[in-house]
Order: sequence, then structure tokens, then C-alpha cells
Amino acid sequence: FIVCLFFSRLIFGTLYPAYYSYKAVKSKDIKEYVKWMMYWIIFALFTTAETFTDIFLCWFPFYYELKIAFVAWLLSPYTKGSSLLYRKFVHPTLSSKEKEIDDCLIQAKDRSYDALVHFGKRGLNVAATAAVMAASKGQGALSERLRSFSMQDLSSIRGDSSSTVPPSVTVRTSSKQSHPKPSRSASEGTGSSGKC
Repeated sequence: FIVCLFFSRLIFGTLYPAYYSYKAVKSKDIKEYVKWMMYWIIFALFTTAETFTDIFLCWFPFYYELKIAFVAWLLSPYTKGSSLLYRKFVHPTLSSKEKEIDDCLIQAKDRSYDALVHFGKRGLNVAATAAVMAASKGQGALSERLRSFSMQDLSSIRGDSSSTVPPSVTVRTSSKQSHPKPSRSASEGTGSSGKC
């Protein structure tokens, strides 16, 4: 039942007025345009208030039905609810508080910009520090990994012709190779033969 009420409010409270707002903008009819702008202002205030009233008044009998009835009252061309609420309450209140609201919005925009810049700088500093730390920690592992790749590449190149291998690489490869040392018995044998 509540789902049905939700969809009826979605259709009649949002989609229907949105379509007629589109038609008002398309036809450039000022009277219709003003009517639907008043509706959207009231609907925005209603949606904001509803966020809080849903928490405290959802237990109230026929609460959801009353909300649907209120939206229908706002939309009705006979009751002109949105126009009535706008002209009697919203417009006079906003007119009297307009300067204070504008000042608050400007201050909030400045504070949010300053906070955004401050947190952006902090975020960049943290990211840069993390990148430097990761690079310094990973430098040894990275050089070892690259060295192992280069040694594998050199060993595969060794089978190719020596003209394709640069001289510095050839020297490096030859320095890594170990020449077999003569065994101790062989050196003793040559030493003993030298004595005879």
C-alpha cells in the first residue's frame, strides 16, 4: 500500500508537474510559467520538511494519505494550493529575509571554497608524500627486478651473434662468467713436475 502511495506521489507530485512545466516553457506562456514555478518552490519546501516529518510522524494514522492529499491540493487548478501558499506565506517570508539569506549563501560559498582549497592542498601533500615513500621503498626492489630482467635478456642475446650485442654489454657479460680454476691436485702436480 505504501509503495502504491509512493508511486502515485511520484507520478502526480513530480512527473505530471514536470511535463506541464515543460509545456509552459515551450509555449512561453508567462502565466503558466509563474504558476509552475510557484508549485516547484512549494514542492521543494514540502520535500525538505517531509524529510524530517517522516522520522517523527510516520506512526500518525493516515500520514501517507495526508501527504498525497496535500500534493493533490497543491496541484489542483480549483484550489490553487501552491499559488495560495506561495502568495500568503513563502513570498512575504522570503522577501523580508532575502538579504540575510543572500549573505548566508555568500558566506557558505566562500567557506566551502576555502575548505575545498585547504583539503585539496592537504590531499595533494598526502598523495605526494605517499608517492615519494612508495618510490623510496620500492626503489631497491624495482632495481633488482630490472636487473633480473636485463640479465635474462643478456643471456638470451648471448646465443645470437656477437655483433648485435653492444660492447659494454659484452664486457659485462664476460665479467660475470667465471673461468674454471684449476683444481688443487692439478696445481700440485704441475708444481711437483717443476721440481723434478
